[in-house]
Amino acid sequence: MFAGDQNGLQGDPRLKAISEAIRVVPHFPKAGIMFQDITTLLLDHKAFKDTVDIFVDRYRDMDISVVAGVEARGFMFGPSIALAIGAKFVPLRKPRKLPGEVISEAYVLEYGTDCLEMHVGAVQPGERALVIDDLVATGGTLSAAIRLLERVGAQVVECACVVGLREVKEQHRLNGKPLYILVEPRQQTNCSAPSGIISLLSLC
Repeated sequence: MFAGDQNGLQGDPRLKAISEAIRVVPHFPKAGIMFQDITTLLLDHKAFKDTVDIFVDRYRDMDISVVAGVEARGFMFGPSIALAIGAKFVPLRKPRKLPGEVISEAYVLEYGTDCLEMHVGAVQPGERALVIDDLVATGGTLSAAIRLLERVGAQVVECACVVGLREVKEQHRLNGKPLYILVEPRQQTNCSAPSGIISLLSLC
């Protein structure tokens, strides 16, 4: 669901401020891509705090013991959320970034494949987990994160992103897991990017 569709957050000015704090960079890293740059959100103390606070308010009473952040931008929001709700933070990293024994999960991108890895023993069977990332477009990365956590016996409660396409929710691509999104991607005015094509570094 989108935060703005939720009772209590409809018309919440924080959501508008969060959206406006995200810079849109046309044609980066390639033509036709509307790059949603969340680094400008991190520069805005109030908007950054509001982003974390909205997530914390949603998850503080869901008995979540694991916040799993997807590399790399999930690391920017996940630790703050985990601390506030009394959970541990578990990084889901790209290959060969973690020093210990890992469990891996591959996934398909529009231009090839990639992989997420997690330390063995970081998550215990039966733990309730939240997956956090900054943006979801196709849902491939989040789906891999869900599979990775479920392979070690965790119960994935929900996935959460700051920015996301409404079509991902409608297509139910996340292995049947709920998806919570704060804002939709903005389109730069006077830009000729094709409708619906947005990304950060790739379609995630």
